Amino acid sequence: MKGFTPSLLALLMLGTATVQAVDDPQLAARLLHGEYLARAGDCAACHTAPGGALFAGGLKMTTPVGAIYSTNITPDKQTGIGEYSLQEFSDALRKGVARDGTRLYPAMPYPSFAKISDEDVRDLYLYFTHQVHPVAQQNKDSDIPWPLNMRWPLAMWDLVFREDGTYQPDATQSAEWNRGAYLVQGLGHCGSCHTPRGIGFQEKALNQSDSAYLSGGTLEGWHAANLRADAVSGLGGWNAEDITRFLKTGHNNRFAAFGSMVDVVQDSTQYLSDEDLRAIAGYLQSLQADNQEKPLPQDGSTAALLAKGDVSRPGAQAYLDNCAACHRSDGQGYRVTFPQLAHNPALLSDDPSSLISIVINGSRTPITVGTPTGLTMPDFGWRLNDQQIAELATFVRSSWGNHAPPVTAAEVQEIRKNSVSKPTHP
Repeated sequence: MKGFTPSLLALLMLGTATVQAVDDPQLAARLLHGEYLARAGDCAACHTAPGGALFAGGLKMTTPVGAIYSTNITPDKQTGIGEYSLQEFSDALRKGVARDGTRLYPAMPYPSFAKISDEDVRDLYLYFTHQVHPVAQQNKDSDIPWPLNMRWPLAMWDLVFREDGTYQPDATQSAEWNRGAYLVQGLGHCGSCHTPRGIGFQEKALNQSDSAYLSGGTLEGWHAANLRADAVSGLGGWNAEDITRFLKTGHNNRFAAFGSMVDVVQDSTQYLSDEDLRAIAGYLQSLQADNQEKPLPQDGSTAALLAKGDVSRPGAQAYLDNCAACHRSDGQGYRVTFPQLAHNPALLSDDPSSLISIVINGSRTPITVGTPTGLTMPDFGWRLNDQQIAELATFVRSSWGNHAPPVTAAEVQEIRKNSVSKPTHP
């Protein structure tokens, strides 16, 4: 504990749950840093239910075996983490083991958080236990049926799929690259959504040593895009400014955040420092493509046919009626407003889940300091049937030079079945 002031030592040793008025400069700095780390880890997104108290848990998350609910991580002593010691907090965060020994489901990204440094864990602990307001709210049991809800097998899951040890810098890379790697692999836990899952629902890779890492993953009816340098489905056409601007505002000249990425930008990445955003961008740009994709050609034939009123292709009429006003007949959209659909990597994955989900459910853009007016794309699931959506999605994925597999009505039906119910439109 060398270098800690008496007041800071007292807080660490006592572990009481109180919101502190801080007059110790070192403690104040650590609490502020802990808040920054909580932003970087986007803790609010999972541990805050819609309309609920901040960090009080209760958010429903679907899994292949049933729904689970996020836990209360406010410092309430009865229902939250107010009685946790620093070591118990670290074990929950990095090992997935709660104070009472209960194993946490790996929806909690502890395989990624295992890489968080001891110092950052300490500052997170100080922030959550001494600065977050305590909320008395009981945790909810999962909807997973017996015997699948038994947690003791998770100990074996951890032995197979969780790696011990904090992030170790790569001496062959720059300090900026290592900072980006630490944030992406650890606190940012980007792989939780953007890395495909294996048969045990584990991330197929936890770092750049495996080409599966950040190559795209599908959860709850949304496909998180490939973040590697692939020319078509990845970030091969993005420069560092494109990445940093997107993470700061939710937009760049060609793309806009959608789905769960809206919350990531709104609650987390917009608050990161410019230095950390540049580090993340540099790290992502270092992830090599699989070298099988070739850049898409420019193709004006679709725009020319639509301009002449030729809607003979399946999906063309639906596109003109529902999409062209914002995304234009040439698929170019409007910069920093409505994203382009031509050569948009989020639309060109083999998995069309995100495109289908957006059409059915609609979406919105993040509300950030830089872009305080959020824009909303309406939902079309109420007015288009499964076949119409399949034809529309196929049209978008095969126009303006886009080249991606067609979408079937069965794929649309499956996603519609699991989508959140929408109110009936007139």
